Amino acid sequence: MGSSGCPEDVLQHVSQFWSMLDDLSESDPAAYQELIGKQMERGADMLSAPPEPVCCLQTEILEPNQGLLYINICGWKRVPAPQDPSKPIPLCGGRLETHTDQDGELYNVLDVALSPVVLQESKKDERKKNHVYTVALSFAQQQHRLSLSHQYAVISCSLKGSLHDLHRRLGFRQQPCSAEQPNTVTQTPASLLQQLSSLHTKERDEDLAAQLISRPAENNKKTLIQVISSTVTAQPLKPEYQLQVNTDAAGSPCSLELTVELPRVSSISECQLSISKDDILLQVEDVYYLLLELPQNVNEESAAATFNKKKRRLTLKVPVL
Repeated sequence: MGSSGCPEDVLQHVSQFWSMLDDLSESDPAAYQELIGKQMERGADMLSAPPEPVCCLQTEILEPNQGLLYINICGWKRVPAPQDPSKPIPLCGGRLETHTDQDGELYNVLDVALSPVVLQESKKDERKKNHVYTVALSFAQQQHRLSLSHQYAVISCSLKGSLHDLHRRLGFRQQPCSAEQPNTVTQTPASLLQQLSSLHTKERDEDLAAQLISRPAENNKKTLIQVISSTVTAQPLKPEYQLQVNTDAAGSPCSLELTVELPRVSSISECQLSISKDDILLQVEDVYYLLLELPQNVNEESAAATFNKKKRRLTLKVPVL
């Protein structure tokens, strides 16, 4: 029968653990040193290991203020894996910040850290990978009270911004390396336990600034249903467009005008546009893909394209042959 968790039971387990350490230190000093050494190394490793970026999601904030949002998903040893599959995934989220790109356009960035174990498992299972994306998007919505588009994309780069900024937003600070290693043989179980406790306490205090959370299962379930019902795909999207045939005074076709809405594009440099006499191909890597057959043959060498940054709209005009 399992422990009920009352104070008497806890004290009994602690007493048994102390007794076990005392006995082990006297009967088998080598095993005692190995046990304590591994625990000390584990605590130090968790404390010093930095968050490592894995992938980056791009979506759009609808409310309260419209704009692009990039979510950096990274693995961090400080974040525990769920105890079993039925439990919600613990994560650590950083501050939401607004930055300006090289073209002067504003974008938002948020960092979300999960256990490396969770991310490693998601690589082998597409369903688990989509669930990780869902958890990150749900955190952004619930923690920062955002209304996000139901569509998102996994962009080609694994990190938006710099690694230094990611560490800063998550509250990570590199710990100085100690030149001297503690002598675990001569120390008592009490002093060693105090060191182990201080490692985990320090780790926990630093994580407070990074908002370590573990969502209730019922909230996680609601969020999961909500996101699955929307368009959850990492494939390029087909953007909204309008193709217009312009005519001359005699009513004959003289030019074509294509207007494409690109809300996730901030600069014309992100677009790859190809045109032939009978079709147009527009690509934005990992975000948009549009292939159109033209109703009239055109003079592709005379085509002209413009991009309205404010409206995020591409306009292409080309004369008909």
